[in-house]
Amino acid sequence: QVQLMESGGGLVQAGGSLTLSCAASGSIFSPNTMGWYRQAPGKQRELVATISTGGTTKYADSVKGRFTLSRDNAKNTVSLQMISVEPEDTAVYFCCFGLNRWRLEYWGQGTQVTVSS
Repeated sequence: QVQLMESGGGLVQAGGSLTLSCAASGSIFSPNTMGWYRQAPGKQRELVATISTGGTTKYADSVKGRFTLSRDNAKNTVSLQMISVEPEDTAVYFCCFGLNRWRLEYWGQGTQVTVSS
């Protein structure tokens, strides 16, 4: 089993910035992919960004140019830097971990991000 610990959510004004972090522990396997999905009220969970151990990234079109995902393979952590946030970014953000971006088996509890206008 892999456990994911998320941190960094909160309330931020539109146009501001926020960083989310996630640390994986337990039976870590490599290579792997980590990243973030989000779910807004009344909507389906959607991709934000993922990154492989090799550094290959995948971003949702809605966050390209505003969000940057990075990882530290030695520490099994990922960080999502969010700038120029918009009210539409308001959601619960979930950290994920898996073999690749099509097989994300483990999920965190979620952290709330609220962007005020």
